[in-house]
Amino acid sequence: MKYVSTRGGGQPKNFDEAILTGLAPDGGLYVPTSIPSFSISDIEAWKKLSYKQLAFEVMQPFIGDCIPEKDLIKLIDTAYSSFNHSATAPLIQTGHNEWVLELFHGPTLAFKDFALQFLGQLLNYVLKRKNKKVVIMGATSGDTGSAAIEGCRDCDNMKMFILHPHQRVSEVQRRQMTTVLSGRVFNIALKGNFDDCQNMVKACFSNQSFLPNKLQLVAVNSINWARIMAQIVYYFWAALHLGVRSNFISFSVPTGNFGDVFAGYIASKMGLPIKQLIVATNSNDILHRCLSDNDHSIRPLKRTLAPSMDIMISSNFERLLFDVHGRDGAYVVKLMEESQKGTLKLADEVRFVIQQLFTTYRCDNHEMLEMIRILNKNNGYLLDPHSAIGLSAARRCRADIETPMVSLATAHPAKFPDAVKQAGFAEAASLPDHLNDLFLRAEHMHILENNQVAVQKFMADRVSDLVEI
Repeated sequence: MKYVSTRGGGQPKNFDEAILTGLAPDGGLYVPTSIPSFSISDIEAWKKLSYKQLAFEVMQPFIGDCIPEKDLIKLIDTAYSSFNHSATAPLIQTGHNEWVLELFHGPTLAFKDFALQFLGQLLNYVLKRKNKKVVIMGATSGDTGSAAIEGCRDCDNMKMFILHPHQRVSEVQRRQMTTVLSGRVFNIALKGNFDDCQNMVKACFSNQSFLPNKLQLVAVNSINWARIMAQIVYYFWAALHLGVRSNFISFSVPTGNFGDVFAGYIASKMGLPIKQLIVATNSNDILHRCLSDNDHSIRPLKRTLAPSMDIMISSNFERLLFDVHGRDGAYVVKLMEESQKGTLKLADEVRFVIQQLFTTYRCDNHEMLEMIRILNKNNGYLLDPHSAIGLSAARRCRADIETPMVSLATAHPAKFPDAVKQAGFAEAASLPDHLNDLFLRAEHMHILENNQVAVQKFMADRVSDLVEI
């Protein structure tokens, strides 16, 4: 399997080269040259597989011969052994033909663990095999950072820099990052919002000359294809465990950077019979406006009670645009230039194609809190704010009642106590035992201005002892 840039530049890369490069040199995102396809009978044969076994079947075609099968099986086994539920991703019924897929049973209580516990194992394996040292850099709106740190903290061949928006993540999210005291991990609280953090990462990837010793940056954000690949698995898992084979299934996905819902899109391209993918946004609704009204104008970012979705620039949207425009890299360059200016307009026929699978919905704080209350009253079940947005969108937008609807529960409610408290459940959400001393642990982070020179100097000063071989 080879990988190419969404902007058409450079030569195709092998899987291991693509994951170590992250952002392509032309600024594009890597995608596979072709999407593996499975028949309904192929998918039916996976019914009795464990989550780990299913992960191997779904991901191996994207990796090819870059990793021997026995090694890949071991990486997957190690990655998902840290999850604290025997089903890995259990389904909870919340209504007629309606389920919540719990994706928060990993070590950091968020869906990012599915990708980043695997990516950490994968990077460690590839770097050791290549005897290579790298600098890992990522931006987080809250959950990616802690999952990346947890997944990569034992990797000897790297140092890691995670940028989060200062005072714009929940306290639990922050402490999950800043209480990991390691000489290889550096938490940067950037004075700005998530888009500022993401733009900083992209700027650093575009020009890595600030790094000493010929070191290179590696991405842990969902610009890294391995992140998308690992998230495809749970779409198949949910469908198989609801008995969906030749019948359709629908999903509602709380969406910020478009990576998670794009994984669902790839699952459909692989042969999973998905009828509807609902893009559920909070008040930062650029994706909803773009796909429903062809309005991709960039507006001031709003702080909400669902901070992991407080994003205005959704990086993975570029991957969808590349695919629906016939994989025309030159045209995607034009679209991305328009996107940066806030003038992006999609052709009517393109929006029509997208709308055959995607539905969008905007849910504000008030509606989200009401969804938390309603589900707790009717089911005795507590949602986090992001998951509540997904379920609210599912109930508002589902195409029909006959098709099973799965709403992705992307985080444990204890990660967002402010929203839970405002919904009226101050004492209802407690952290699992392995995190019960989180608020007693020492924190360590660096607060920096939103200044590229300052951030790059900070990083360069701390990686001088890493020598590329």
